[in-house]
Amino acid sequence: MNSIVSASSKVHFNEEGYLALNSYLSSNKFSKIFVLVDSNTHGLCLSQFLPKVETDVEIEIIEIEPGEEHKNIETCTGVWSALSELEADRKSLLLNLGGGVITDLGGFVACTFKRGIKYINIPTTLLAMVDASVGGKTGVDLAALKNQIGVISSGEMVLVDTSFINTLPQNQLKSGLAEMLKHGLIYDRSYWNKMSDLEHLTLADLDVLIHESVLIKNDIVEKDPYENNLRKTLNFGHTLGHAIESYFLNSPEKSELLHGEAVAIGMILECYISSELTGLPKSDLHEIQEAITKLYAYVHINKSDYNDIIELLKYDKKNEHGNINFVLLESIGKPKIDCLVDNELILKAFEFYKSCYK
Repeated sequence: MNSIVSASSKVHFNEEGYLALNSYLSSNKFSKIFVLVDSNTHGLCLSQFLPKVETDVEIEIIEIEPGEEHKNIETCTGVWSALSELEADRKSLLLNLGGGVITDLGGFVACTFKRGIKYINIPTTLLAMVDASVGGKTGVDLAALKNQIGVISSGEMVLVDTSFINTLPQNQLKSGLAEMLKHGLIYDRSYWNKMSDLEHLTLADLDVLIHESVLIKNDIVEKDPYENNLRKTLNFGHTLGHAIESYFLNSPEKSELLHGEAVAIGMILECYISSELTGLPKSDLHEIQEAITKLYAYVHINKSDYNDIIELLKYDKKNEHGNINFVLLESIGKPKIDCLVDNELILKAFEFYKSCYK
């Protein structure tokens, strides 16, 4: 697969990625190289990754606990302290080997340690390959509120090794597929058609679709790097999806939802709202909810949860001047940004979601 290189980012794939990484290491005089992992990627991915890294520079491993609940400032403090104790300096390099938590948090740590050291993302989950590691968004959560602290700053490159997909459990694979489905819905009906026919996809097809998904995201980010207009479309399904994810993360009686699982719910909710507000044809709504409900199991959300979830919407990053701004669809492949939605319609959307599984 060809590399995707733009003014703001470089994404390399598979063996070409390792060639690019090793060329970069040989042409830069780093004092030390640090690899940030969690306990999952330490066990499943590190032994596959390190033999392909060609360097005489000392490599140190820093491990954190896995999961969204550890994507916070406390974990950053631990990584900053580890870097300091291991004598990292301004000429050190941080390699973030992991899923979205690792690439988000690791990028933020690198951007802020000694006012900035260089970093490279090596995503190991499908979600991170097509979304989290691409586009320069770094950051951490503030309590249960998603991605409230962070900066936009692209690393030196992203290395996508699709063989890491073989290490993923089924739920993590599905979590990444949600972002790929979203790319079709906001950008390209033909891509949506390919993605929504998952039953007939092979692993070779998935490689091609991953590349296409990164192309879509990169094109959007390149045109609007700081999320003033077009880049907002990447948040489709996320306004309610993030609120649901945060609510479940902060509710002891609820099972934690993966990011993609919450976004899948958010996409159904926001498609229903689109059909009521922005003219999304009922045929498109039916097609979308059929594709998503076939892939994702029903998540029980009580009526008593609705208002608490809606309350969390005020923390969404797209909000301006006290308004909660949604990304909605006029049709598949045609999004509309900065849409205002009243709470009554959101409540109806929750009931529609419930009806999709009856």
